Amino acid sequence: MTKEGGCATDWRAIQRELAVAHAGPESGSLAWRATQVAIAALLLVATLPVMLAIAAIIRLDSPGPALFRQVRVGRAGRLFRFTKFRTLHADAAARFPELYAYRYAGEEIERLRFKVPDDPRLTRAGRWLRRTSLDELPNLWHVVTGEMALVGPRPEIPEMLPYYSAQGRARFAVRPGVTGLAEVSGRGDLTFREAESYDADYARRASVRLDLAILARTLVVVLRGHGAY
Repeated sequence: MTKEGGCATDWRAIQRELAVAHAGPESGSLAWRATQVAIAALLLVATLPVMLAIAAIIRLDSPGPALFRQVRVGRAGRLFRFTKFRTLHADAAARFPELYAYRYAGEEIERLRFKVPDDPRLTRAGRWLRRTSLDELPNLWHVVTGEMALVGPRPEIPEMLPYYSAQGRARFAVRPGVTGLAEVSGRGDLTFREAESYDADYARRASVRLDLAILARTLVVVLRGHGAY
């Protein structure tokens, strides 16, 4: 979803700070990275028929493109064009402008939740895609191209950077992921601050063992549909 506005701090300045803070090479196993790329590539091929069917369903269900693309923030503040299946009405920003102000006071950001069960912007197909997490299948392409990993914090939009605490910005030391610690610890039920804490904790403790544990928990979370709005 497109997020506009923000607080007084320019997100571009924070992006530059992130680039300096995490300018060094990424830590972690090169073998594990290569394994993730291979897994993502295999999943892309295996799910291609499913994705083609999903694209057709989206186009038949509501006007607009099947894919949703948006600039997101990756490791060390690097921007990339994020892709997923569209779950909102294509004209959602025009129909619900009040949901796109994205200017938060201190108390608001503490209790903020971006995803709610009865989001009026969701299409019929979008509700089903969110519930099953199938809308994220195109994310696998970003694992292959290197912008994302299988596990990591979900990629954020630039305009939200000013709302992260100094501790929370540690999440940008690692690549964003298709799934992550926050995703298996509450997902859409988490507040912005709760998700920030989980993501920063993951960045500090990132390891192959933790990634495998999160991937296993992801299967359970997806099947149960908890927090999938």
